[in-house]
Amino acid sequence: MIIQAFLRWVETARTGDRVRAAAALGRAYVAADMNSLDDHAAEMAMTFLLDDPSPKVRLALAQALAGSSRIPRPLILSLAEDQPEIAYTVISCSPVLSDADLVDLAARGTVETRAVIAARPHVSYPIAAAIAEIGGEEEASILLENHGAEISGRTLKRLSDRLGHLCAVRNLLLERSDLPADARHALVEKVGAALSGFALVQAAIGEGRVARITREACDRAAVGMAGGAEAAQLPVLVEHLRASGRLTPAFLLHALCSGKVDFFAAAIGDLAALGDKRVRSILSDGRVHAMRALFESAGLGRDVSALFAEAMLIWRRENRSGAAGATTSISAVLLSKLRGGRQATNASGSLADMIERLAIAEQRQSARDYALLAARQAA
Repeated sequence: MIIQAFLRWVETARTGDRVRAAAALGRAYVAADMNSLDDHAAEMAMTFLLDDPSPKVRLALAQALAGSSRIPRPLILSLAEDQPEIAYTVISCSPVLSDADLVDLAARGTVETRAVIAARPHVSYPIAAAIAEIGGEEEASILLENHGAEISGRTLKRLSDRLGHLCAVRNLLLERSDLPADARHALVEKVGAALSGFALVQAAIGEGRVARITREACDRAAVGMAGGAEAAQLPVLVEHLRASGRLTPAFLLHALCSGKVDFFAAAIGDLAALGDKRVRSILSDGRVHAMRALFESAGLGRDVSALFAEAMLIWRRENRSGAAGATTSISAVLLSKLRGGRQATNASGSLADMIERLAIAEQRQSARDYALLAARQAA
C-alpha cells in the first residue's frame, strides 16, 4: 500500500520533491533499512523511476545506488545506458557491473565512456586490454595514470604499437618500470624518428649527420636496455631487434664492448640458432677458433669474427681479474690493439670508428664521474 501511494504521489509531485524522494528511496534500499517496505516493492518503485521524465530524478537515483553491490543488475544496466551524466555516475564505480559489461560498454560507448571506465578505482586486465585495443590518446593516458589499473605487458606493448607516436602516451609508457624491453626500444626509435624529422634540426646539422647521430643514440639506448633487461625478456628483445634490423655487427660489438655479455650471448645464440648453454660455454671458455666459428655461424664475416674474438678475450681477462671498470675498458684496449696490430687492416672502418667513439664516450664519462667524486670529497 505504501508503494502504491508512493507511485500515485510521484505522478503529480514536483520535480524537486521527486528528486528528494528518489534519493531517499535509493539510500534506504542500499542501507537495507526499508522498515515496513520489502525489497521487491522498493525495486519496483525504483524501476518505475527509470522512466521519470526528469533526468534530475534519475541522476539522484543513480547517485544513491552507484556504490552498492546489492543493487539489482537490471537497474544498474538501465542507468548505465541513460544519458551521459547519469550513465557515468554508475559506470565510474558500480561494483555490479562485470568485466564483460564494462568491455561491452567500452566497445559501444564514446570516448568519454571509455575515459570513465579507465578511471575506475579498479580496472582489471581484460578491461585494460579492451581500452588499449580501441581507445585513443585520452583514454590511454587516463588508464596509464590510474594506479588501480591492472595492465599486462602485452597490453602495454599494444598501447606502444597503437599510440606510441603520441607524445603524452609515449612519455607515460616510458615512465613505467614494467614496460617490456622490446616495447621500450620501439618507443625510443619513435622518439629518434620524431627528433630527426624536425626541419630545424635537419637544417642546422644536416640530414646525413642527423641520421647517424639518431642511430647512434638509439643504439646506445638499446644497449642500455639490454643491460637492464631481465633474463626472461632477453629472447623477446633480441627477436625484436633482429626483426627491426638492429642486430648489425656494429651494434653487437657495441653491446660486447659495453659489457652486456648476457645480451650478446642471447643475440649470438639467436643468430646462430644454438642453445644458450652451448653459446655461453664457448664464450666463457672456448678457444679462439671455436669463438670465430660461432661468430661466423651467426653471420659475421671472417675479418669481423677475429675482432669479436679479440674483444671476447679482453672481456674474459678483465672480468676474471676482478679489476674495477672491467666492463668499460674493453673498447679502450681493443682500440689500442687495432691501432698497433694487423687487426686494424682486417676490421671494417665503420667498426673501428664505432669503437673509437665508444672509447671516447667512456673516457668522458670517467672524467665526469671523477669530477663528481672530487666535488663530493671537497664538500
